[in-house]
Amino acid sequence: MPVYLIDHPYAQHVLTKLRDRSTASLEFRKGLVRLGRIMGYEVARRFPKREAVVRTPLGEARGIVLEDLDRVVIIEVLRAAMPLVEGLLKAFPEARIGVIAARRREEGGAVSVDVYYVRIPDVEGSVVLIADPMLATGVTMASAIREVLKRGTPKRLLVASVIATPMGVERVLAAYPHAEIYAVAIDEFLDKNGFIVPGLGDAGDRAFG
Repeated sequence: MPVYLIDHPYAQHVLTKLRDRSTASLEFRKGLVRLGRIMGYEVARRFPKREAVVRTPLGEARGIVLEDLDRVVIIEVLRAAMPLVEGLLKAFPEARIGVIAARRREEGGAVSVDVYYVRIPDVEGSVVLIADPMLATGVTMASAIREVLKRGTPKRLLVASVIATPMGVERVLAAYPHAEIYAVAIDEFLDKNGFIVPGLGDAGDRAFG
């Protein structure tokens, strides 16, 4: 199953600060930015690469060049993903940016999503990275992916979430088995309102008040 858990000690340290309910909004946003950068580096591990020889001021050196960096399209799910995307851009400064805005609806115990704004660049042949800090039920992410695929066929489709649940992962991969999911933690439970437990609360509210 294409799920990659980022267990780097520093990433786990930052996540612990984010989970702490006493962490203020400013520090919470900074933490999301840090995790975005770390996640970007972890995502880049699986980019294709080639060997290269360059000239230094004193001679030649062998190295590698990552490919597809100019194909990256980062799509943020408003509003909680904004700091996460800020961090991702530090890893992928050439990336183009898209935005999807969606709101959750609950009717009769069922959770649905209303996508009310989509603004994304051309995704044909791109490496699309959709960022949303919380992959809870998976309904929002599945809706975001659907909007992307309406507009083209990316070369790769990646999801970046701080915390995911088995339900969210299963829903996304059942609908889009070619997707690759990156998360810093997998939490097992959802409460009756569809929030991840223990999670870190409402990421958007904690980041922006």
